[in-house]
Amino acid sequence: MPNVNFSLHRDNYGRLVFLAENGERHEGVTPVRAFPIAAPDEGIALINYEGHEIAWTDRLADLPDATRQLIEEELASREFVPEIEQLLEVSSFACPSTWQVRTNRGSAALLLKGEEDIRRLSRTRLLIADAHGIQYLVRDLTQLDRHSRKLLDRFL
Repeated sequence: MPNVNFSLHRDNYGRLVFLAENGERHEGVTPVRAFPIAAPDEGIALINYEGHEIAWTDRLADLPDATRQLIEEELASREFVPEIEQLLEVSSFACPSTWQVRTNRGSAALLLKGEEDIRRLSRTRLLIADAHGIQYLVRDLTQLDRHSRKLLDRFL
């Protein structure tokens, strides 16, 4: 495991506090993923309240357990990207269209304004933005059931 030259803890207000080996201290630190969809556990920056990068780690797994857990908790509290597991039905094959979906966070209805709101990240991965700005991820098209793929094919 690489030598980590900083520590993290939460202050009384629940904010992350960064303490460098040399005694430098930053309050209100924010972790940011470099590649949130493609490689969520790789390339994590710690940003101070002024927006400056104060630390970087190539992999979350390289950090001590307590530090890694604090970073993961902070990221989870800020990120909300439900993964679509199944398309149940669509109101219309013309846009706007309401989609009834099952996600890893429960059932949802999303309003698709237009086909341009479906962004292909790779051959099998999609990011779908609904009318309210919520991003839904389809991690792997090939893992969707046949009915879901058939509905989705109409929009791709």
